[in-house]
Amino acid sequence: MTLKNIDSQIAELIQKEISRQRQGLELIPSENFVSPAVLAALGSPLTNKYSEGYSGKRYYGGNEFIDKIESLAVSRAKKLFHAEHVNVQPYSGSPANLEVYFSFLQPGDKIMGMSLAHGGHLTHGHKVNLSGKIFNSIPYGVNPKTQLIDYDEVEKMAKKYRPKIIISGATAYPRIIQFKKFAEIAKKVGAISMADISHIAGLIVAGLHPSPFPFTDIVTTTTHKTLRGPRGAMIMCKKEHAALIDKTVFPGMQGGPHNHTTAAIAVALKEASRPDFKSYAKQIIKNAKALSQSLKKQELTLVSGGTDNHLILIDLTKNGITGKQAEKILEQAGIYVNKNMIPNDSRSAFDPSGIRLGTPALTSRGFKEKDMEIVGQLIGEIIRHINDRKIFNQVCRSVKNLSRQHPLYSNFKIR
Repeated sequence: MTLKNIDSQIAELIQKEISRQRQGLELIPSENFVSPAVLAALGSPLTNKYSEGYSGKRYYGGNEFIDKIESLAVSRAKKLFHAEHVNVQPYSGSPANLEVYFSFLQPGDKIMGMSLAHGGHLTHGHKVNLSGKIFNSIPYGVNPKTQLIDYDEVEKMAKKYRPKIIISGATAYPRIIQFKKFAEIAKKVGAISMADISHIAGLIVAGLHPSPFPFTDIVTTTTHKTLRGPRGAMIMCKKEHAALIDKTVFPGMQGGPHNHTTAAIAVALKEASRPDFKSYAKQIIKNAKALSQSLKKQELTLVSGGTDNHLILIDLTKNGITGKQAEKILEQAGIYVNKNMIPNDSRSAFDPSGIRLGTPALTSRGFKEKDMEIVGQLIGEIIRHINDRKIFNQVCRSVKNLSRQHPLYSNFKIR
């Protein structure tokens, strides 16, 4: 029996979502399009198997082939990232970060991560997240003038507050992160250095962003975003922390791993080891820079003035609209971004002053610099003429035309 026969409602909704992805321009920097090979692993009968434990040491029988799959994923990650130890079982990035904290900290211990309002992640110590409720969070930010990380200020804060873990990495920071400087600061105050490379993992394995290895103690990453894999995560660390990390992941905070996801991670890591992936990662950055220049021509204000990676943050303050308004009208035109706070934002996270956009997904579709110049023009037209229906309709037609030029999942059908 097919999905359509069993559940026509779900089949129809999935088909509509596929159509949305095909017909729109996906610019949310944390999203990407996985390959058919990754999709095949995700939709495999591996989801049927329980395998609590690790390769060669399971609590269930029948794991001969699961062990080999997980071992492949681990060995591929080690080779790609030059990591001493890798755990591929975390369900996603947020649990992975919490598993690191619970490996080394007690409730009330101090952690120091980038403020959410300045580009950090909820799990880096924000007060509404478990990381900020259980631990004493000391957030650092960016320089108000340059909108860049001030490493001297980070060091001053670290020496003053003496956190047990210092977290580097971000979710809305468009510039290079100097992981080595963070590791040096952590060493000076006796802290664990932790890097969350979820957004830039694909750029790192392609050699296009400084790596946190070998000097960082713990590195976490999701496996989607620029790495272009499934929705999963990995924790990588020095050998001295391996046993503690593994024990915290299982049995400390998780049960059986999701074996279909592990296999899909292994496939994505193999894809990331090929020469064409490096070309893809280079194109991500070329596209981001082209989009950045196009947006500037539309007289839009970019946080820090541009980008060094895959993402761009736009400050809409002078445009007289909020990030929420911009996200909504762009979505109606088939351009998908997300509302986002900007450094020192006077507005709330629910209705902030900015929008965040990036190029991994469109690059996967084959978009090049000239395409991104057009995308920037379309975004500018919408934002500068937000109440002009004629311009809105023109943009909608252009979006559909661009999408048709770059087909997505052409042979994929729900049955």
